[in-house]
Amino acid sequence: MSAINVILLVPAISALILALLPSYKLAAHLNVLSAALTLAASIVPFFDRPPTTALLLIDDFNIYLVALTAFVGFTTSLFSAHYVLHEVAIGRLPPRFLRFYHAMYQGFMFTMLLALTANNLGVMWVAIEGATLTTVLMVGLYRTHEAIEAAWKYFILCGVGIALALFGTTLMYLAAQPVMGEGLAAMTWSELLPRVGEFSPAILNLAFVFLLVGYGTKVGLAPLHAWLPDAHAEGPTPISAVLSGLLLNVALYVVLRFKMLLAGNALAVAPGPLMVTMGLASLLLASVMLYRRRDIKRFFAYSSIEHMGIITFAFGMGGALANFAGLLHMTMHSLTKSAIFFAVGHIAQVKGTQRIADIRGLTTSQPLLGWALVIGVLAIAGMPPFGVFMSEFLVLTTTFARQPLLALLLLLGLLIGFGALIWRLQGLAFGQGEGGEKASSVALLPLFVHFAMVLAAGLYIPGPLVLWFQNVARLLG
Repeated sequence: MSAINVILLVPAISALILALLPSYKLAAHLNVLSAALTLAASIVPFFDRPPTTALLLIDDFNIYLVALTAFVGFTTSLFSAHYVLHEVAIGRLPPRFLRFYHAMYQGFMFTMLLALTANNLGVMWVAIEGATLTTVLMVGLYRTHEAIEAAWKYFILCGVGIALALFGTTLMYLAAQPVMGEGLAAMTWSELLPRVGEFSPAILNLAFVFLLVGYGTKVGLAPLHAWLPDAHAEGPTPISAVLSGLLLNVALYVVLRFKMLLAGNALAVAPGPLMVTMGLASLLLASVMLYRRRDIKRFFAYSSIEHMGIITFAFGMGGALANFAGLLHMTMHSLTKSAIFFAVGHIAQVKGTQRIADIRGLTTSQPLLGWALVIGVLAIAGMPPFGVFMSEFLVLTTTFARQPLLALLLLLGLLIGFGALIWRLQGLAFGQGEGGEKASSVALLPLFVHFAMVLAAGLYIPGPLVLWFQNVARLLG
């Protein structure tokens, strides 16, 4: 059995087993074990690349993203095990809900990994739709009025987005069918890419608009972002971590796959300006909105919109350096933001609230947790020597060299967002803090592992990783 099959079968089978397992404590441990097995399987393709089939592929673009997704899925499962047991202990979550929760967690991992490894455009769409359905169910897990409202909002808005993406996928097939013939070949990405130059540019252009708007809804790009803050604020914090750290990346990955198809047709419209516009709009809107957030999870949800805007902007600019910066920022944001949500989850539990006004002086009352939040905010704000600083610096410098006016707008958005993060951090972390139960140092381990990796990437990126970024940057055009 090839590694790609193991990567997909482990979470799929685990989801079925967890749905039948009555003990929520055993389920939490099995969830961690399943995520660990998936992570181990995701490393194998680096040494033994599985063969490409009509439905699945591992190539230079997705091999690293598969490993990153499996890694964050594993560390989040470790955080989740402590988090949900505490939620049961305080009576916020009934134990009977956790069988459903753990099954959906593995189902979510399966759909994301399937989307990343799909060679068929239809399978890719189905996987993204599956990821939507599994996360909708988890967002409403607490069964409060607000949680159910957030789940419905997520379902409706992303349902509209995914419908538009389906129409775009159908148009892509319509463009390919006269050249590729009927059947799987006209939906197989590895078959389409070499011959996309023969496709009708008019249909390609129309298809990409629908695909960008449709999948852009899942990325959380403005003005399609309205579901994201509510889903983060009302759902369990582990789901916030994987939504920001993984799902947004996966949706953007799909957009980039289609961008590569358009880049292969000399007569098709350049997708860059559309992506630059949506990315810049997301950055500026989210940066301003950060100042008005009162809920800590909603605050960092807008930070995710801001950073997905930066990444989309970088890929829209295109070129080797901007694409390199976009890939690096995808990785750094995934590691940093998921770790921040780990910290936020612990903070909400020890303080009993998500209201920013009620959380003060964490470095005094909860030193380990408070300083972890300080590190996380400084990292995501783009302070050196963290990896986010390096990726933002690369985006900014390459934009200044090519489009100085856009660089000024980008810099403005970064400075506004930086100000909001530092302003909020002062009240959250410093000053007189009230007591509360202490967060376990073991529970905080995944958080510090992520921060260590982000710090290491800011100081030194291993040669093989640099070569991977450079190779994929060239593929993206």
